[in-house]
Amino acid sequence: MSLPIEDYAVISDCHTAALVGLDGSIDWLCFPRYDSASMFGALLGDENHGRWKVAPTHPDAVNKRRYLEGTLVLVNTWTTPDGVVEIIDFMPHGNRRADLVRRVRGISGRVVVREEARFRFGYADALPWVRQITDSDGAPALVATAGPDSVILRSPKLAAEDHRHGVEFTVAAGETVDLSLTWYPSHRDTPKPEDISTVLASTAGWWRRWSDRCAHDGSYRPAVVTSLLVLRALTHEDTGGIVAAVTTSLPEQFGGSRNWDYRYVWLRDAALALGALLAHGYSDEAVGWRDWLLRAVAGDPSDVQIMYGIAGERNLPEVEVPSLPGYKGASPVRVGNGAATQFQTDVIGEVMVALHEAREAGIREDEFSWPLQRALLAYLTDNWQRPDRGIWEIRGEPQHFTHSRAMVWAAFDRAVRAVEEFGLDGPVDEWRRLRDEVRAEIDASGVSAAHGSFVQHYDADDVDAALLQLAQVGFCAYDDPRMLATVARIESELLDHDLVLRYRTESGVDGLEGTEHPFLACSFWLVEQYAHSGRQADAARLMDRLLSVTNDVGLLSEEYDVGEERQAGNTPQALSHLALVRAADAISVALGKTSLSVV
Repeated sequence: MSLPIEDYAVISDCHTAALVGLDGSIDWLCFPRYDSASMFGALLGDENHGRWKVAPTHPDAVNKRRYLEGTLVLVNTWTTPDGVVEIIDFMPHGNRRADLVRRVRGISGRVVVREEARFRFGYADALPWVRQITDSDGAPALVATAGPDSVILRSPKLAAEDHRHGVEFTVAAGETVDLSLTWYPSHRDTPKPEDISTVLASTAGWWRRWSDRCAHDGSYRPAVVTSLLVLRALTHEDTGGIVAAVTTSLPEQFGGSRNWDYRYVWLRDAALALGALLAHGYSDEAVGWRDWLLRAVAGDPSDVQIMYGIAGERNLPEVEVPSLPGYKGASPVRVGNGAATQFQTDVIGEVMVALHEAREAGIREDEFSWPLQRALLAYLTDNWQRPDRGIWEIRGEPQHFTHSRAMVWAAFDRAVRAVEEFGLDGPVDEWRRLRDEVRAEIDASGVSAAHGSFVQHYDADDVDAALLQLAQVGFCAYDDPRMLATVARIESELLDHDLVLRYRTESGVDGLEGTEHPFLACSFWLVEQYAHSGRQADAARLMDRLLSVTNDVGLLSEEYDVGEERQAGNTPQALSHLALVRAADAISVALGKTSLSVV
């Protein structure tokens, strides 16, 4: 069976990513893009659904792993009674290929290592034709082909063993054995081998140069750097699209059906990630994402979607994949996401906030970017009063969500500021009027008469953790009495072992069966709220609690099961990591350690 979610580390070439288990097994890999069909899918089943495992054979072997500082190059140090061996896992960056490398180095003694590969293309639906070849350098290699996909595995010669291939080899101190896997279109010739020492040095150097630019000197810098590295790993290098996670169908409720495909670009999540990157000096990524946005939403603004494919694809039909049984039986496994067709008013607000932050960071509008924003605002002008599905993409009835309305306010507010602060053109008087109208509506309908707090939507008196974002976008102050009342209700109604639920699922608002666990991004939002409202001790306490649920290499999924003390949902999750960055920034600002603005 697949490992606990927190037992996986991620490696990436900024085109796709793999999950490497603490046991040395790569249980999730989609080549050549994040959203390609899996070739190793044991994460959503078992070893028969594809994996590539490299680990010592000794039953008492123990793995302690880390990333090389400032990189996503994973170092697994295996200690056995016979000696110590190091396995370095990475995906070469910048070579314009789809490669994965596993370098085995003897540190002490003599260690027997077993390699086992089970190739299953097309979400484990295609058992490939596998053949042994002699490589261009005379070494043995294995080629697996199914339909459009081929891979070449270069390693010590493997032997067939009942639809898998394996080999054992001994590594002594000072010895190195390199294993490499390369995907290529099956109609092409096999790619030539790379010099592993060269690509390792260039990949580690690229990651270090990128992370060294991080503008954060607070006490949480290691966690901030790791989170920013995750955001970079989730950013497709060619298109600029930022995917929400590298996985599909990791469950929000173990054994349940709240299983979704997150390998796409949500306008909301990507815009928030953009803000975190911009705040730490990464303007190139902001330009790349803005260009992606221009391509993705080109055309009639009434056709704007809340999410797209990595290159801006619009058609993301949600289908069930019976060839994968699901993570520990949580089914169905889904590919695509039906939320792509939902109407969610808030996303334009998040986009406008992110692009305003880009202007503040000195990124100039080009001839297309401001006209696009004006087109989105024109669409919002005609549609902002419609009920929507909200930030949580409910599959129940549309509602007038207070958070969505506040993001409408933010969209018109940033439009007004674009004219007033940056001299851009537009119907500023109309935008001011609409901004004031939306505020008046929220004041009248989005506040609980009984509690004085903001409410989840106009027809209910419940609270929602998304309301914490109202202060983040400047709709109200962090110490506004309504926000403080909202925080008090979140503390009394939405906390589970100190962590924050998105909302109460038993209200039925989402139209789904089952429940879910505390949502990590919401918990970091509460840290941010505490820090900006004079509750620094509470902010530090909750931040430390949240950092305690990261895994051994600093990664976070979407949710956390406090009862079983395990991560839940897709991983690594962009929203969790960008919220961590914001929370760390807020604490630093509150303590006077930085002047960084996070609003």
